[in-house]
Amino acid sequence: MDVEKVTEVAPEVDDDGRVRTGTVWTATTHAITAVIGSGVLALPWSVAQMGWVLGPIALVGCAYITYFTACLLSDCYRSPDPVHGKRNYTYMDAVRSCLGPREVVVCGITQYTILCGAVVGYTITAATGIMSVVRSNCRHYKGHGANCSQEGTMYLVMFGVVEVVLSQLPSLEKVTFVSIVAAVMSFTYSFVALFLSAAKFASNHKAYGTIFGSHIGGPGGVSAATRTWSFLQALGNIAFAYTYAMLLIEIQDTVKSPPSENVTMKRASLYGIGVTTAFYVSLGCIGYAAFGNAAPGTSSPASTSPSGSWTSPTSPW
Repeated sequence: MDVEKVTEVAPEVDDDGRVRTGTVWTATTHAITAVIGSGVLALPWSVAQMGWVLGPIALVGCAYITYFTACLLSDCYRSPDPVHGKRNYTYMDAVRSCLGPREVVVCGITQYTILCGAVVGYTITAATGIMSVVRSNCRHYKGHGANCSQEGTMYLVMFGVVEVVLSQLPSLEKVTFVSIVAAVMSFTYSFVALFLSAAKFASNHKAYGTIFGSHIGGPGGVSAATRTWSFLQALGNIAFAYTYAMLLIEIQDTVKSPPSENVTMKRASLYGIGVTTAFYVSLGCIGYAAFGNAAPGTSSPASTSPSGSWTSPTSPW
């Protein structure tokens, strides 16, 4: 009787001795997780500050800028040649190789300032979201007149501890499952917000909104200073919603070759940013059509008022 021999195929080792298993699909998952965040819930309010003309243009324009810069940064993973050059494992390594050691200090301060600001923002947003859910459940079971005030310190600490634990993992390859779960969660609350906006739009039987958003002066208008500030804040919200560059090099470092890492990463960026843009434009425009210039600052279902309708604050923050 012939004995079938089973030979194990050794994993391919890259030029630096590491084994990389990432593909265009895992990189796309990481990219979607990096791009889509809580900022998506403020897009209807942001579009409302710009109107039907500038709102969609800002959404698509920021998407193109993000993709263009992602392609440029993908070619910086290896230097001086983007295919056969030396690997740069982090954003700072890429800056050091392309710009020199002097610029590393400036770029490092900028990168970590942005990173710290993003972490603080997401920590506060997560705690606020948990408090909103707890408050909503409290009013559901105890009545709308119940005292459901919450302290957010415990939720801040809990989310911060989770962030500290995850930050100890050596690379994004170790948290691929977490990225998949995060991407599914991002799609889930985006779909929920989109469904709520579509349901509100269908119940109105018409589309609200104006060409250039809220007007200055007159009945229902705002002051010039408020209009300017809201417009700039809305533009900042949209730009922040496409935050991606700070993680691109680390994501690309998980990708195997061939094909070359920059080719795979450009495809992943195209897929990830494309899917994200489709969600952003859909939610922003449908939410604006449903609520008009009174669009709520967040599309979270937990931000409903005791009467069950969405609140309409003048700012998402």
